[in-house]
Amino acid sequence: MVEGGLNKIEEKDEFQQIMELIREGNNFLLSGGAGSGKTYSLVQVIKKVIEEFPTTKVACMTYTNSAVKEIEERVNHQNLNVTTIHDFLWDNIKNYQNELKKVLIELINEDGVDKIKLINDQKVEPTFFDEIEEIKYSYQGVQLPQGIISHDELLIVANRMFKNHKLLCDIIKDKFKFIFIDEYQDTHKEVVEIFLEHLNKSDKHNIVGFFGDAMQSIYDDRIGNLDDYLKIKVVTEVKKIQNRRNPKLVYELANKLRTDGIQQTHSNDENAPNMISKDEVKLGEIKFIYSENEDLEKVKEYLGWDFNDFKETKELNLTHNLNAIKGQFTNLMSIYNNDKILEYKNLIVSNLKSNNKIVISEDDTFGQVIEKVNLPMSRPIKEFIEINSILFEEAKKYKFILFRRIYLKSDILTDDKKQDEEEENKKGSKRDHLLKHLFKIQNNIKYYKDGKYLEFLKETDYKEYLKNNKLVFNIEQKHILKKNIHELVNVGDKTIEDIIDEAHSKGICLKTYNLLKFQTEKEYAYNRIKKIKFSEFQNVYNYLEGLTPYSTQHKVKGDEFNNVLVILDNGRWPNYNFKYLFENNGNPNVLERTQKIFYVCCTRAKENLAVYYQNPSSKVINKAIEWFGKENVISIEDFVK
Repeated sequence: MVEGGLNKIEEKDEFQQIMELIREGNNFLLSGGAGSGKTYSLVQVIKKVIEEFPTTKVACMTYTNSAVKEIEERVNHQNLNVTTIHDFLWDNIKNYQNELKKVLIELINEDGVDKIKLINDQKVEPTFFDEIEEIKYSYQGVQLPQGIISHDELLIVANRMFKNHKLLCDIIKDKFKFIFIDEYQDTHKEVVEIFLEHLNKSDKHNIVGFFGDAMQSIYDDRIGNLDDYLKIKVVTEVKKIQNRRNPKLVYELANKLRTDGIQQTHSNDENAPNMISKDEVKLGEIKFIYSENEDLEKVKEYLGWDFNDFKETKELNLTHNLNAIKGQFTNLMSIYNNDKILEYKNLIVSNLKSNNKIVISEDDTFGQVIEKVNLPMSRPIKEFIEINSILFEEAKKYKFILFRRIYLKSDILTDDKKQDEEEENKKGSKRDHLLKHLFKIQNNIKYYKDGKYLEFLKETDYKEYLKNNKLVFNIEQKHILKKNIHELVNVGDKTIEDIIDEAHSKGICLKTYNLLKFQTEKEYAYNRIKKIKFSEFQNVYNYLEGLTPYSTQHKVKGDEFNNVLVILDNGRWPNYNFKYLFENNGNPNVLERTQKIFYVCCTRAKENLAVYYQNPSSKVINKAIEWFGKENVISIEDFVK
């Protein structure tokens, strides 16, 4: 979400600092806390750069479609190229096919590059890609033998391309005199190396600017901060300390969580969202609520918020698993996130990559590969297989060459989470073809139920269905279509397979090649998913479309809501521990990770923030009193009494 508004006095100082660095030819970093208006500063810098350097091209990279769209709308200029990092890198290397093929072969054969490997860690000859017309980049996943790379591989390949080819660095610096990166803390290390290391091999000059907040770095595989580059003065930092979003009590709490020295204060712009007048900032409300037992409904009753107002009130849980329980889609979540047979398969694949002595043929079944590898099972895998013995016997019959490609993970099921219905879909969704098909069916159902008949007619495959059956779309067929969709709306206890078949036979949503391919190549997964009730998938749909009050703590970064309830439950995820946070002990990496996610959650609140902790220790309560104030630390049992 692009942060709006302009604090003229504050912006002038930071803006001038950045422009001075640009005029001196220096790379820069704008660091600012949550709600400070960093992305607006980015827009202002772009406008000024285009004004002062009207013949130069500017590249701007950001992470969401909505941010790309807003920047393009606010800076509509032919010299500005706004895109995602992945698309930017691909656009600048895709035309050098010979070099791409050489780099891919180099990476396949290189030890230590685990993300770019063939089965059995197979090495390849320089002619490996000669029969392939071109290397392609796909959002759908990697297929190295076919010359198709995806997100993770692209970053590694692009990094190596720029590292190996000074000419490529010359070309990009000639093309873009200014390169700006929004939300830099979520950028992968390989990307920062390209812009701050590899490009320096070129004698040509350009300026790279970063915008973001190290405290909002919540993904382990990203750069997190630019401290190493700041130390050697490759980039110069400008700090942005005023807060435009959060009320006083919220940003003061957030200040206690920061570790980088940035301490926010309120805006001195009376038009800022968190200001009442020129000299008065909103106070807001913060609460730390606890109970001995699970009393979440009593907590919500105490707060008195309208949790059906999805746009303004959010309940933030750490994991999708916790939201799956509340959103009632635990069966689908279990299939996508807890299939121990596929976990065992993944372990076998990893073992094969490091063991060249085991030879696997194209005709080997999963069962035959199990016998060849003879890999011991962990206790959770054993227990899962004992409970699901029939499922395991079925899995063993599949050809390993296909079975090994089945990949189920919660990210596939829960990708592209929106905070409200109007929010745009992100580019490059991780959803598999089955889920995409189910979404199309449910879109048809929802359009019809909501009375959006033009959208329904556009979404449905009925005209194609009539064409295939040599029928004409006349009044009679309109009545049949209405009858068909009306029948489909009443899903009852029908399974996912029932609805797929019915939607196809009624011409509402025809089975596609990609769906049939999924059913064939990922038959094991499809056979599990097809038995689930379609109504459970509808619960997933509502959750992902922002039609529930639930969200994960990771997915709200960049968003803001009037009322925010943060549930401090680790959800059995060892990477986080809220007890560590409040007691200030435990594994340092876990503590830092937890501190950052808690910071992100707290700073989403525009009016009211509540934090709920079940069965806290006395140390946790004491820290809560220190952070929230004694009057704001509440036992729900006392409230009930």
